Amino acid sequence: MRPRITNPRPTDAELEILNILWQTGPATVRRVHEQLARTKPSQYTTTLKLMQIMAGKGLLERDERERSHVYGPTVGREHAQRQIAAHLMERAFAGSLRSLVVGALGGRRATRGELAELRELIEEHESGRPGARNRNGRNGRAQ
Repeated sequence: MRPRITNPRPTDAELEILNILWQTGPATVRRVHEQLARTKPSQYTTTLKLMQIMAGKGLLERDERERSHVYGPTVGREHAQRQIAAHLMERAFAGSLRSLVVGALGGRRATRGELAELRELIEEHESGRPGARNRNGRNGRAQ
């Protein structure tokens, strides 16, 4: 058995599959392929091979109890987003958090709610308190 790489950063194609699985929950290759095919042409065998590779890398787990294997993500959306953001910050912004944030804010106009949430996140970060955030990164209050 090959050793698994811990916490690999997903490629763009792998991220597309992870996004589907994060939305739908564990699914068969056929179901994932049908979702992918809605936005771009692809072959079923390509989806299958990519999901097998992802399982080998530790990004997906495969349930082999049924005839059609069911795949589920082994990494959470927030964890993957943090990895991607850290990688982007290092590669495109020379490690500067300020430059990354300025670039993100310059990309599109932020809503008042988003800016308020960013201020709250900064305050939480400065005070060292973790905050009560759910999986979507939002607190329980109305936006």
